[in-house]
Amino acid sequence: MTRLPRALWEQPRPAVILPLAMVLGMLFIALLTILLPAGSPAAVLWLDHHAVTPPGYPFRYPFTIQNLTHLISFLGLGEIFCRWRIAVREQGMLGEGLLPQAYEVVLQSHDLPPLRARVAQRHDGEHGCLPGLIDLCILQFQASRSVDQTVSVLNSSLELMAHRVDLRYSLLRYLVWLIPTVGFIGTVIGIALALAMIDPSAETQPLGEIARALGVSFYTTLVALVESAILVLLLHLVQAREELAVNQAGHYTLVNLINRLYSGRPI
Repeated sequence: MTRLPRALWEQPRPAVILPLAMVLGMLFIALLTILLPAGSPAAVLWLDHHAVTPPGYPFRYPFTIQNLTHLISFLGLGEIFCRWRIAVREQGMLGEGLLPQAYEVVLQSHDLPPLRARVAQRHDGEHGCLPGLIDLCILQFQASRSVDQTVSVLNSSLELMAHRVDLRYSLLRYLVWLIPTVGFIGTVIGIALALAMIDPSAETQPLGEIARALGVSFYTTLVALVESAILVLLLHLVQAREELAVNQAGHYTLVNLINRLYSGRPI
């Protein structure tokens, strides 16, 4: 039972983490429902939970715009957690001593197979940036015996990895855009309902109910903008850390492998 949580922590997979994030979002909504009495200002703001649902109001608790934004936000937090743990894991490989770092070490052809065997099972298409670079550079040097070609392969690989990191944030960018969009949709619906309360033929208008409906409609945008702002901040922090891990892996490979390669006769 302890292996699964450990695996999710060390190498989380979105296919597992995102459903768990949705469950946590539901638990968060349930907790707020318990803590915030129905009809209180906080309950109306964060949950759109009224003591008595206004007549003609299309959203019945818990099926409200605010709760939908909460679920989308937790989905984004789950994705951010996956990217953060992967960035931490990539940076942790820098301290595992995959390459010799002593000042006097020079690497010849016969020194490379043990180094490649050490990293062969440590990378795949999604994980293991540093082992992947080491493996590819050693393979290229063994095939060409050219340091220049090995450097060229290293630079090309780093560009591809940086592009791949950027592509991994496509879903998260969409969620960050979707949250305020859903909030604006709730506001538009609320304004439409408030305008529907106006009766041009009536001498007096229910100004109190109209103002209350307008206030509730703007709450959806307020909650959405707050949660979107938090996700945008976390997105930039985590993406910067993952891109830094790629840069550090490239620098580590350049310093401890490329610069130590000796392509001449054996010493």
